[in-house]
Amino acid sequence: MMPSCVFCERGSTAPASCRRSFPGPSAKARKGKAIMYLTEDQQLFRDAVRKMAEKEIAPIAAEIDDTDRFPKELVPIFGDMGLLQMWVPEQYGGPGGNLTSVCLAKEEVARVSEAASLMVGNNSIGMILPLLHFGSEEQRQRFLPEIAKGRTLTAVAMTEPHAGSDVGAMKTRAVRDGNAAYVLNGQKCYITFGSVADYILVFARTDPDAKGFDGISAFIVDTKTKGFRVGRNERKMGIHGIPNVEIFFDDMRVPVENMVGEEGKGFRAAMKILDLNRPTVGAISVGLAQGAIDVAIAYAKERKQFGRSISQFQGLQFMIADMAMQTEAARSLVYECARQVDNGDLRNLATMASMAKCFASDVAMKVTTDAVQILGGAGYMKDYPVERMMRDAKINQIFEGTNQIQRVIISRHLLQ
Repeated sequence: MMPSCVFCERGSTAPASCRRSFPGPSAKARKGKAIMYLTEDQQLFRDAVRKMAEKEIAPIAAEIDDTDRFPKELVPIFGDMGLLQMWVPEQYGGPGGNLTSVCLAKEEVARVSEAASLMVGNNSIGMILPLLHFGSEEQRQRFLPEIAKGRTLTAVAMTEPHAGSDVGAMKTRAVRDGNAAYVLNGQKCYITFGSVADYILVFARTDPDAKGFDGISAFIVDTKTKGFRVGRNERKMGIHGIPNVEIFFDDMRVPVENMVGEEGKGFRAAMKILDLNRPTVGAISVGLAQGAIDVAIAYAKERKQFGRSISQFQGLQFMIADMAMQTEAARSLVYECARQVDNGDLRNLATMASMAKCFASDVAMKVTTDAVQILGGAGYMKDYPVERMMRDAKINQIFEGTNQIQRVIISRHLLQ
């Protein structure tokens, strides 16, 4: 049997197409970069997530990408580690995590699979953060203990065919029907986890006469409710294995008590939730970039041309140096944003969150592209993970608000 190949995307042994087996990143490389303010518990947590990712996720990452299947076997693994429900406070039975812990977990998982990293903190934006910041205590008591068990998946439904960045163009309607319920009708698209979620935070217009962001409300929808329907699963460039689907509401009744926050103020409330979630996209991007660097360095040390390792060529050395500098800068920005949030300093949250998301995702796109270049023809082949990393990196520049939108937010803050 040939030795295991960490670059091979087709099984536990190196196929003939790899032509040789390569060692994984050195112990020094696997140790990762130190984040100065991490507590001992956070460092131990990061190490535990890394070990889990290498054991449970790395062996199936390529297969998930090839088959585009949702890795449901990871749900109990993540749930038992508290990764799905990280932000649920201890008083509701959760682990009581914070933004730094979410970013640490997402970064470590993204080093081997961005798709799997999207499952980390799955319930944060769809349930936990909206309830903690804008929900009632009755809603928190009703939903959070269930989320804390680590077996529930949630999603957020905001985007529509004609309302992406322009949320004010939203057409999905919620009409009050007496004192008991709202009736939802409409369509959403590109909804991440929409076909596997138990609950979805749905944004719908409750005041048809309101302009722009006003008149939009948020509802927790049980996906078992009559009138909820899932459409096609989109065929995507990357993040295979994570469903992105159309969903439809056909006279679906939602209890009045499932509205989160004030009627007509749902979207403005959601902006704070997006600000809290955007740094986690930055963390995913940092992890993805670091994973690509690890592969590129190991390959460059082993690959020989003109009688010596290609790592000895200065042109390639400069590429790796730039990749490392950019990734470390992105990491510092992401965790500085997380530190400020965890310390309760929210004065510059929107700007810092946009900077972290925008800069880190741009870095991930460049670093993964450079990693493919360093591997040359091999990097373009599916036998090696960098082509998957490059495809996955692109979405980070698009979702949670495009990087053009992030630059608008940053510049408005600076120029106001």
